Amino acid sequence: MKKAQLVFIPSPGVGHLVSTAQFAKLVLDRNDSFLITMLVINNPHAESISKYIESLASAHTQIKFIALPETIAPPSAEALAVSTEHAFSSYINDHKTIVRDAIVSQVMANNPAPIASVVFDLFCTAFIDVARELGVPSHVFFTSGAAFLGLMFYLSDREEYGQPKFRSTDPDYIIPFYANPVPYRVLPLLHNDKGYETFAYHGRKFKDANGIIINTFSEVESHVVHALLARDDIPPIFNVGPVIDHRGKSLSGSDAVKRDEIIKWLGDQPEKSVVFLCFGSGGGFDEAQLKEIAIGLEKSGRRFLWSIGLKPSKGQMHASYFDNYGEILPEGFLERTKNIGMLCGWAPQVEILAHRAVGAFVSHCGWNSTLETLWYGVPIITWPLYGEQHINAFQLVKDLGLPVELTLDFRRDCPTDFVKAEDITKAVKTMMEQGGELRNKAKATSEMAQKAVEEGGSSYVALGKLIDQWLENKP
Repeated sequence: MKKAQLVFIPSPGVGHLVSTAQFAKLVLDRNDSFLITMLVINNPHAESISKYIESLASAHTQIKFIALPETIAPPSAEALAVSTEHAFSSYINDHKTIVRDAIVSQVMANNPAPIASVVFDLFCTAFIDVARELGVPSHVFFTSGAAFLGLMFYLSDREEYGQPKFRSTDPDYIIPFYANPVPYRVLPLLHNDKGYETFAYHGRKFKDANGIIINTFSEVESHVVHALLARDDIPPIFNVGPVIDHRGKSLSGSDAVKRDEIIKWLGDQPEKSVVFLCFGSGGGFDEAQLKEIAIGLEKSGRRFLWSIGLKPSKGQMHASYFDNYGEILPEGFLERTKNIGMLCGWAPQVEILAHRAVGAFVSHCGWNSTLETLWYGVPIITWPLYGEQHINAFQLVKDLGLPVELTLDFRRDCPTDFVKAEDITKAVKTMMEQGGELRNKAKATSEMAQKAVEEGGSSYVALGKLIDQWLENKP
């Protein structure tokens, strides 16, 4: 008989699902006495989400995946336009009864082992109340970094003390979880009142959990860790990262063929000579910006591998890939760069970052991608697009001094925001020609990350303490 059960509830986004499933697998690798169930909320605005779930289920056969009934009206395009975070938080909150019924009828009823914890994603704090009602502990699995967690606590503190929301005329903010003053411009997810209120709300609710699990490692965010430990009003913190799926998703058919083509092309390139551009599942640009990227890459004269996609269509969350590159990119670009560049749609990011040929990564600075590039020691060129990516990029550049800054405040949906070709050229050439110090920093950070998860490392020890707490079933 299993000693204990764990119920995981991720937010319905690819990045959240992948990292949550990988963390669940990490728990089982350390102690296989757990029975793990993952409750999956439908995401009607991400057409490919079901394929990712199928891939995750086939890769993690020890985990039971349960798709929750699709009876809740999805957030409207209008609500998403106002604040994606608020719209999806409300949508997730409406699943409380469905989640409770699933836990009772499909987890508790099928196995007498006690539930050690309901482990929920950062947008799923409504399920703290469900766990409390069922008399079981709950833990946050925070899929971003410790600094962003601290920012959410900071927002809840501001609301508690009646301080105003952020405004563009404010001086830079002194936030204890960042080593440098934070400008308004790198906080676009908080410019909207609904977005601000949503993150403040979740920051408050985190305090009701029995623990907070963060996908980070203490060494890279030491300033933040000390600031969090100084607080006596938050639950215990467990830094267990980097939690990375080093295998990537399983591929078949044309996807597997394309992956093999990419890896073969990289194998023909000199060591650390390729600039890799990839902007995540939601990453993509309009045609004008794609053309500007092409011009910038060509003028840099550097080898490149570019995962190229169009910005998500209205009401969707994922970029759309296409094959007719020549119809969108500058005339003659494909012919002129055929010997130094490769274009693709979806890219096997982890395998690419691990390849010896890759010397720089132009990234949106999503947290999963950030951890992957830190792990493999590939220096970053920052180009955040949405969500918390801007504050991640700010932290990397200003607090950690790891990347080359291309932009920190680009907003893809702002008509006036546009990154020029000459800036792209300059950032790429700076990294590839003068980035020796950054490469050394990246290598040192990679070594810290790998030591953190080895036996005796900080994240290894933290995970052990968390598992002990679960097995003892102590709140």
